[in-house]
Amino acid sequence: MSKRPIPTAYRHRASSLILLMLLGLCVSSQAGANDATPEHARLAAALRQLDSIERLVAQQAAQPLDESARFHFDYARLSADLERVRAGIRDYLSPARAQPRDPLQLLGDYLQSEAPTTATEVAP
Repeated sequence: MSKRPIPTAYRHRASSLILLMLLGLCVSSQAGANDATPEHARLAAALRQLDSIERLVAQQAAQPLDESARFHFDYARLSADLERVRAGIRDYLSPARAQPRDPLQLLGDYLQSEAPTTATEVAP
């Protein structure tokens, strides 16, 4: 079975996004190494990093799709997962009242076989 090569533009977008995420993880792991930093400050820093990642994801999602590509990265689903993580951190930092945890899990699968119809559409 012959596999189609991944287009260079798609590979470049995905690798730059992964590089950014890894950079964010490195920065947050360095902040976590300092035990004198309060947990709330580290979580607030994580929220700022998520905001930065969300801006980069939005920029990548606005780029024209390679119509010849067989698969496309699902930026809408990634954005939804980032928002869930952000909401969880915010709920922890400023809880309204004691509530049971939301049992929904992150989607985690960002590979699409077709181009999305809109930028805000999230497939289940």
